[in-house]
Amino acid sequence: MLQAQIFIDKDDLYGTRPLYEFIMQQLLLNKVKGATVYKGIMGFGANQQMKRPDQMFSFDDPPIVITFIDEDAKVRDVLTRLRQEYKGGFIITHHVDPFEA
Repeated sequence: MLQAQIFIDKDDLYGTRPLYEFIMQQLLLNKVKGATVYKGIMGFGANQQMKRPDQMFSFDDPPIVITFIDEDAKVRDVLTRLRQEYKGGFIITHHVDPFEA
């Protein structure tokens, strides 16, 4: 199985709607096994500038991580389709093994 993580800002848009909503809708349409959106408390990216969205008087966008998991081929296919629609963000993948007791 393959897990993908997509790093974006909460206020990133796809057209007029939040990007994370667009991505989650695409994951639902492609029937991936599972996905979660996480809102970060603090973070930084390639620009090396710390974002502290919960600090008083901060205008920083909260960092968002969307994680989803499915079979390797499906994850790669979905990521390819998403990249055709949106070029931003940072995406990583890694292999995972489901825990079975």
